[in-house]
Amino acid sequence: MPWREQSVMEQREEFVLLALAKGANKSELCRRFGISRDKGYKWLKRYAAEGEGGLCDRSRRPKRSPARTQDVTEARVLAIRAESNNAWGGRKIARVLWDEERLVVAPSTVTSILRRHGKLSEAAKEHPGPLQRFERAAPNELWQMDFKGHFPLSQGRCHPLTVLDDHSRYSLGLEACGDEKDATVRERLTTVFRRYGVPFAMLMDNGAPWGDAADQPFTVFTLWLIRLGIRVSHCRPYHPQTQGKDERFHRTLKAEVLNANSFCDLAACQRSFDRWRQIYNHRRPHEALGLMTPVTRYKVSPRPFPERLPTIEYGPGDIVRKVDCNGVVRFKGRGIRMGKPFRDQPIALRSTERDGVFSAHFCTQPIGTIDLRSAKRTREVVDIAKAMPTTSQVHQQQERV
Repeated sequence: MPWREQSVMEQREEFVLLALAKGANKSELCRRFGISRDKGYKWLKRYAAEGEGGLCDRSRRPKRSPARTQDVTEARVLAIRAESNNAWGGRKIARVLWDEERLVVAPSTVTSILRRHGKLSEAAKEHPGPLQRFERAAPNELWQMDFKGHFPLSQGRCHPLTVLDDHSRYSLGLEACGDEKDATVRERLTTVFRRYGVPFAMLMDNGAPWGDAADQPFTVFTLWLIRLGIRVSHCRPYHPQTQGKDERFHRTLKAEVLNANSFCDLAACQRSFDRWRQIYNHRRPHEALGLMTPVTRYKVSPRPFPERLPTIEYGPGDIVRKVDCNGVVRFKGRGIRMGKPFRDQPIALRSTERDGVFSAHFCTQPIGTIDLRSAKRTREVVDIAKAMPTTSQVHQQQERV
């Protein structure tokens, strides 16, 4: 069957919710999920008639329980709290009770129940105060990607790779990786691209494989992203707050999954990640979204993943030069070091408003400037002035909410 055998219900629910998003291309979604259009419309019809229960092969669960007593309500509150590894508070649990059972319980009542059963510490009463948040205006304008700190398994270590949509906080990928190498990340990210499409931009830190310290922000991996039409940006060194949404996701992952489990191998870890990612995207209310779930604000990218890298093309007015095997390009008698990741790649040079200064581009990404006024005609090679968005420039492109 085209559905993954170990999580059929999860995939059906994800497909339906994404297909019901405004402007969603249902035929394209069927292709990405590997099912026929007839089967896709069958689940949409069942969901419209019966809700989530319609996605089950056999379900006898009642849609509502009018005879529920206060004791039963209290038991549900405690059960939801336990399912979240004792991480969810009154607002989240009250919203889950309404979303899943249409049961109206005030958040303050839920908090009182938790406190009465000793489920809240004194620190939970403290409010951190107002926060200033930034987010992109629409899904897929920016994805954040990072590795959470690795942790030991019974066999080896796990390096969790996380990919998050900036606008909706939708978790696009939560992958249990055995290392942080280019090939591993590229393989996992390709699977994400095939399902959700390609974003317009991606933000990441300066570590491997997408960075090689602050003086060399471009790597073979980031060049692959640029070839896919993705604008690449890095946070400022030692400023993880630039990727605040992904860092917050890591904290939630640790509190709700990692602190409560130990794993024997990567396969067991991935199964746990898959189950929790479903909860995070579709069930867990997000306070930054007004207690909505991330799936309510996300829809797949209109840019499908190309199975073959597009041909590199530049405009008729561009000066195109090929970088040699040492990462150097020759231009007007000067040697300019572009960096080894650019070896054997064509780059475009464009004149600027300043006389003698040219901007260098790889595909659609600016990569630096060349100042011929300071570079003498000599065999000596000088470095290109790298161009990579800074933390402030990244924030200037985001809307304040």
